[in-house]
Amino acid sequence: MMNFITPLLQRTLYAVLLLIAVLVLNFSMMHLAPGDVADTISQSMGGADAETMDQIRRDYGLDQPFFIQLAKYVGNVLTFDLGYSFFYNQPVTTLIAEKLPATLLLVITSQLLALVVGVLLGVYSARNPNGIASHFVTFFALFGYAAPVFWTGILLLIAFSLKIPLFPVAGMSDVTISGGFFAKALDIARHMVLPVITLSSIFLALYSRLCRASMMEVLGSDYIRTAKAKGLSEREIVMKHALKNSLSPVVTLAGLQFSAVISGAVLVETVFSWPGLGTLALQSILARDTPTILGILFFSALVVIVGNLLTDLVLRLIDPRLRGKT
Repeated sequence: MMNFITPLLQRTLYAVLLLIAVLVLNFSMMHLAPGDVADTISQSMGGADAETMDQIRRDYGLDQPFFIQLAKYVGNVLTFDLGYSFFYNQPVTTLIAEKLPATLLLVITSQLLALVVGVLLGVYSARNPNGIASHFVTFFALFGYAAPVFWTGILLLIAFSLKIPLFPVAGMSDVTISGGFFAKALDIARHMVLPVITLSSIFLALYSRLCRASMMEVLGSDYIRTAKAKGLSEREIVMKHALKNSLSPVVTLAGLQFSAVISGAVLVETVFSWPGLGTLALQSILARDTPTILGILFFSALVVIVGNLLTDLVLRLIDPRLRGKT
């Protein structure tokens, strides 16, 4: 048990140190950018005199030395105080909490779809490496990986919202829908179809290709030949022996790609006007809302780091050989 807990505690400590380093880097980059919050606020007011600008800088602590601002910012973030948005006129934590459920719904659904379908396609094509299905998976992987996610989204919108109006054009729900929970859930599901397909397309291609290669390697190993010699059925060999050992690289890639899912969600949410963190990030960048931008960057880094920790945990549960390694 200690061989499992000790490496996990070490990884957690490294994750905390990495998160602090990301905080410092993000704040430093925003500090080096031209202009500041006072300039943005004065522009939204139509201009301000020097005295008003000085007062704004005092209110936001911009008149203090850089290292004092940095220390206060890191201290506030560690207490989950991400600052106050001057554009939305509310705490950044509240903004992220409001937009987070929509983004999590989109990202988790897309990731699960990509994993399940990708593994199924990979396993099926690995069992028939020279068949039509295997060549289809290869072609699909190349196409899905090469196509920009926003281009895929626009094509789906044109095809299935404008030309063939099967799904809604934008948003997460229709305000005119009346009814109970199931009616609203069905409406949200209809709005999710195109964004989920768009976001999962590139990752589905990656997972299917990787699972196919890993499965073919495992199926050619000695213990699989031994299992065949014992008379086990092909289904038992694939499901009980080969699949479990071939999933490790797929799970690793899924954890590493979680940051790409979050960044891809920014483009998908913009194309489909999905009310999540991606749309909030774009609007904050256009408004130069520094506290909100820093808050979203922090949250994105937190998601990536926690995702990597969970990936490491899952790998250690799947493969006992990793449990004693740091």
